[in-house]
Amino acid sequence: MIAIISDIHSNHEALKTVLADIDRRGIETIYCLGDILGYGPDPRECLDLVMERANFSLCGNHDHAVFYEPANFNVAAERAAFWTRTALEEEPDAAKRNRRWKFLAGLLPRNEMDGLVFVHGSPRKPINEYLFPDDVYTNPQKLLQNFERMNQMTCFCGHTHVPGVFVDDPYFEPPDELGDSQSYAIGDEKAIINVGSVGQPRDRDPRAAYAILNEDEVQFVRIEYDIDVTARKIHDNPHLDDFLGTRLFEGK
Repeated sequence: MIAIISDIHSNHEALKTVLADIDRRGIETIYCLGDILGYGPDPRECLDLVMERANFSLCGNHDHAVFYEPANFNVAAERAAFWTRTALEEEPDAAKRNRRWKFLAGLLPRNEMDGLVFVHGSPRKPINEYLFPDDVYTNPQKLLQNFERMNQMTCFCGHTHVPGVFVDDPYFEPPDELGDSQSYAIGDEKAIINVGSVGQPRDRDPRAAYAILNEDEVQFVRIEYDIDVTARKIHDNPHLDDFLGTRLFEGK
């Protein structure tokens, strides 16, 4: 079994809770699809945990923004990226500081293994392109072009913070439409599977989200965590906008 996590966004409480659930299930392999950083109050702690626990991690757009420069970010996201950079730079332990920056520098935009492809955003634009559920109605051509770019049958992604499965009709199935087990059976049709967000869900469900790949079945998992702790840290940080904490209670 493989646990696939994404979009942690410096939310240490959510990440710790998800990792505890992964450990409880006896899962030893963890893939991270990026956006370890951004928005949240604990970038150092989240980087350290991902470096320790994940078998590989990809580069998300917020990780890219912290290492390089934020582009096309709203004001709150841009402020969070610059503060995150400062927080990493102000680490007093030079060995820890350098290890984190080296890790960020080495993050790749995609990974392919065992007939699967892993990205943060989309198959054709792995760091920055959003694939929204509404695209099946408003921009189906974008989805079809992404399916055409896939050499593999199945792609895992994050970025929108909305879990579910795109198939190349195109059609989007949220976990609630996948039956009581909230599982998707990988078959003979192409699929792009969004694993959701650990640290900042946006599907109106505030619980942390991740996915488990067990042979040819993907199970979507939701876990409650102590949102109050993360929200309080955000509200107490003058460099982070308060709404970044408030939105966590609403899952949006």
